[in-house]
Amino acid sequence: MTAPPPPSAIEEIEEPVDAARLAAVRQAGKPVVMRGLVSDWPAVAAAREGDERFVDYLTSGPATRPVTAIAAPPGEHGRFFYNADLTGFNFVTGQGHLPMFLSDLLLARHVPDPPGMAVQSEDISQLLPHFARENRLHLLPRVSPRIWIGNRIRVAPHYDVKENIACCVAGRRRFTLFPPDQIGNLYPGPFELTPAGTPVSMVNMDAPDLVAHPRFSEAWKHAAQATLMPGDAIYIPYCWWHGVESLEPLSVLVNYWWNEGEPEGVGGPYDALLHAILAYRHLPPARRAVWRGMLEHYVFEANGDPAAHLPERAKGVLGAPEPGLFTRMRQIIREALG
Repeated sequence: MTAPPPPSAIEEIEEPVDAARLAAVRQAGKPVVMRGLVSDWPAVAAAREGDERFVDYLTSGPATRPVTAIAAPPGEHGRFFYNADLTGFNFVTGQGHLPMFLSDLLLARHVPDPPGMAVQSEDISQLLPHFARENRLHLLPRVSPRIWIGNRIRVAPHYDVKENIACCVAGRRRFTLFPPDQIGNLYPGPFELTPAGTPVSMVNMDAPDLVAHPRFSEAWKHAAQATLMPGDAIYIPYCWWHGVESLEPLSVLVNYWWNEGEPEGVGGPYDALLHAILAYRHLPPARRAVWRGMLEHYVFEANGDPAAHLPERAKGVLGAPEPGLFTRMRQIIREALG
């Protein structure tokens, strides 16, 4: 069988990105690499001087609390995933202090086949206040950044119910992205047990099994890929699937998740998805078809505003979005579930 073609390159921006340019990127709804976006960060400068210098920089201020670390055995080759029978994960979790974890990372560089090691999604302002003060993303001044530290690790494609700017601080990182409409070709795993919060793709992108996952070849046609150097950043749109590979023995990423443009107090779409599975998935096919039509009409407005024919005083839950309306809707739902 011939090798699949490489994925397309993600669009890149070389010039400085201001708020207006970011707004245009978000409006386009496509991933974009922003070269050099955080190249002026002191942390990036320290990383360019070497791993030891970077570790000294990270530990130059007090780490305010312990961190949670995960480790996968050497035979997993850095892939954080499920165990063989999907009853758990292929990694273990423990707590400790960041300087000790960083010391272990430095030692692991000299091991031919080291375990995969990572500290993931720690709130920087709480863990490393000096880092938060000295390394700021002025495009998102009100968003709390999170830090991801590890060696050569692989994270399965998954999606976040937020927008994301991920900044490469130390080491190179390769991102492979898929648009949300490829969900059926990515073979998501269970909801109840997931290493990434939302379901992850069951496909091993390094060696895809096209017998078990034949539709992945179609997803690959829609993939886009980029490798970030220290100082670069990538914008990942809402709910885009992304797999991430850390390519160096010491790799650090800082990311910013945020949601904007949603009415205050609106319900969680992911929660609603779970409830929809509960309510609709196991109905007889004819009844599911009825409710598909209901959702298209009331939620996705296939026929226009479903309350356009009603006076304002009678629109009820179909009225204009505002916190009071959402509070009343939650009360209705609680009563229905009760």
